[in-house]
Amino acid sequence: LVTLSVLLAAQLTACGSATSEPSAASGSQPSPSGTGRIADLGFTATTLDGDTFDGNTLAGKPAVLWFWAPWCPTCRAQIGNVSALAEQYAGEVAVVGVGGLDGTAAIKAVAADIPSVTHLIDPDAKVWRHFGVSAQSSYTVIAADGEILSEGYLDDEALNALVAQLAPA
Repeated sequence: LVTLSVLLAAQLTACGSATSEPSAASGSQPSPSGTGRIADLGFTATTLDGDTFDGNTLAGKPAVLWFWAPWCPTCRAQIGNVSALAEQYAGEVAVVGVGGLDGTAAIKAVAADIPSVTHLIDPDAKVWRHFGVSAQSSYTVIAADGEILSEGYLDDEALNALVAQLAPA
């Protein structure tokens, strides 16, 4: 297994530069048809408030998982848009921020200033590994039926368009 220190070292040089979806990297809109893979929601994590979050609570509704790090300038630039999406689609699309690649205190300090998002504190990158995330800022966008629609980096415009398609009419 890759150790956290190796993962962290790799991330320090790759803030927002990696993607597993070429169309997202170019800024064009990702395909709403999805990847054909179903998300494994069988994970648990600790919330900002210290409660246990069960990933299975996301089953049956659309969700956006945002993988970010406190020291990442790309992630910090996305805070306003991610918060606005969470507020706009509250009750329709779950928006979950997964803070990692740093200590608990640093993650909590930044997450406390990101409103409307459900925050998971992931200093050991367990949730990151569960979803195969290797770079921040990354999104895993999941349809209500569990299909992964997009993975990797998305610019604000592409993320907003995809989330608008997920919201119930």
